Amino acid sequence: MVSLRNSEFAVYVGRIREFDRTDWFIYTSWVGLMLGLVFSTAGFLAFGNAHDVQFPPSAWLVPFGATVFSVSIAIDTIGHRTVYKDQIRGAEGLVHAITIFCGVGSCVLLCAAYTNRDLFWIPAMVLTALSMIYSLVDEGFHWHRYVIKSADRVEMWSHVGILTGHGVMMLGWWQWFFDGYQGVAAVMQNL
Repeated sequence: MVSLRNSEFAVYVGRIREFDRTDWFIYTSWVGLMLGLVFSTAGFLAFGNAHDVQFPPSAWLVPFGATVFSVSIAIDTIGHRTVYKDQIRGAEGLVHAITIFCGVGSCVLLCAAYTNRDLFWIPAMVLTALSMIYSLVDEGFHWHRYVIKSADRVEMWSHVGILTGHGVMMLGWWQWFFDGYQGVAAVMQNL
């Protein structure tokens, strides 16, 4: 098994010292958005749990997956804002924008589907699928960089976390949706 050395991780994460004001703005905005998803979903479930609301296990996969996703993005974005910045400005940057648009859109539409199930579930499913497809397209860019020795193992492992977290979060969310968002109505009554 190939493992990361602490020095590789320290070098990668240490690049955060190279950030300029724009890099910090983009980094904190992006990571902050993802942490907002973690805290809003975990907070919703914790509030319900404190009021004796029972949620299915799939509901808890949403903040769990979002946490793995967010930590992995926080690591990956350091490289994107430093060593890989110029390489990402072209086609890969467009792939990132499309992936983010589809991913955020799928989450918003899944929330909207609670009250308008028939209207929003299909567009939410389409955007979820597109976000995963474009994540895999992005992987092609990363693996190409890795093969030509322009990427390091920390970036590659962070993408394992990104795909794992995103997949767990979204599959958990969809399972919760298909099970009728068990527990949501009870939480809404306690607000």
